[in-house]
Amino acid sequence: MKAVWNDQVIAEANKSDLIRIEGNWYFPPSSINKKFFAESDHHTECMWKGTASYYDVVVDGKINESAAWFYANPMDGSIQKVGKDYTNFVAFWHGVEVVE
Repeated sequence: MKAVWNDQVIAEANKSDLIRIEGNWYFPPSSINKKFFAESDHHTECMWKGTASYYDVVVDGKINESAAWFYANPMDGSIQKVGKDYTNFVAFWHGVEVVE
């Protein structure tokens, strides 16, 4: 599976290594191409997963603000609910396409 934005593959992993949560594919942290990611000050709260931190995706000088998110410290019980440890796994939105 690949995450693509601005015609660039920004993350790639075997489907079996991804985790699906609430309709979103979460990529292992080792699968993202870090040169396309810049830390963001943006954070949101999920009532059962906890605090999400964000990355801006940067490709060829174009910035897709807060287009990727992850949970550095998932809430107690959420990993059991998901069935896999998704700590620091990265999900995408804002026009980032996830394709097989």
